[in-house]
Amino acid sequence: MKILVSSLEPSANLHLSEILKREKFEIVGIFDEKFGKPFYSSKEFSVMGFIDVLPKILKAKEAIKELAFLSKSCDKVLLIDGPSFNIPLAKEIKKVNPNIEIIYYILPKVWAWKKGRIKTINKYIDKKAYIFPFEKEYWGEGYVGNPLLDEITTFRDEKIYNQVAFLAGSRKSEIKSLMPIFREIAKKIDVKKVLVVPKIYENNMDIYGDISNFEISFDTHKTLLESDFAYICSGTATLEAAIIGTPFVLMYKARQIEYMIAKMFVRLNYVGLANIIFEKEGLEAFHKEYLQKFNINELLEDYKTSNLQKWLQKSKKIREILKFGSSENVIKLLKN
Repeated sequence: MKILVSSLEPSANLHLSEILKREKFEIVGIFDEKFGKPFYSSKEFSVMGFIDVLPKILKAKEAIKELAFLSKSCDKVLLIDGPSFNIPLAKEIKKVNPNIEIIYYILPKVWAWKKGRIKTINKYIDKKAYIFPFEKEYWGEGYVGNPLLDEITTFRDEKIYNQVAFLAGSRKSEIKSLMPIFREIAKKIDVKKVLVVPKIYENNMDIYGDISNFEISFDTHKTLLESDFAYICSGTATLEAAIIGTPFVLMYKARQIEYMIAKMFVRLNYVGLANIIFEKEGLEAFHKEYLQKFNINELLEDYKTSNLQKWLQKSKKIREILKFGSSENVIKLLKN
């Protein structure tokens, strides 16, 4: 079976890898080079923010037309996350190749903003595969499980490791915003400090600035498992820490104009996925969130006063809510 894949983000490629571990498909399209030779490398499209994305618009339009034409030689289409690119791609594919089946895995977060996308998705997508149980309210049937329960197979124990983890995100803008704060925190912590770096920056560490106070790790899950606390940029890594059971706080800082625009459109009480999941279940917040402004003393106090046993209980609860991994169910959608 030959599948046209559109997997733009590092997290999307991680989820794609779990599918390809379990089933051999011939894939073409946009994805990480580790899976073979893509038509476009996902690295060319991995950006964040209203300003960052502007230079990519022309390239994206060109890629959408080329991929839609490429779909004529494929059996099915698999779109993973990335709605700003993948929704226009689905429209173009259905225009030039209306009979091909499109599976959309990790649907747009219409529960956060842009609910108008629901109508568009229902029109152009043949099979919907969402990863949070509460999304049934928006999509009906289609919960396939959560990919992190495939990717995470070991969980935090009660051992004290004397280690704190720092995760600055996978995008350059996130890293540049949070590293000065991380350096300030690190100066005041006496235990081992580990900075988790995405492998895409393994040969480009200059972006992090002075990292002399940190040990470096390229393994997120192992580092979280062996850390007593973590400071984490908003994103998938916060849910990973929640599932693993590592105490943490979420931190996020964007350009002020981008933050103001987001505030105008996003109608959520929380940013962190674990918090959103817990709120949908009628539970109290899973973790603290710090957005735009940071008090170093307060951030240090969160680390010093964290209760590991309580975190482990919450971690078990979130795994119960998510139930199971998603890769096998996505494979079934592709094969049936």
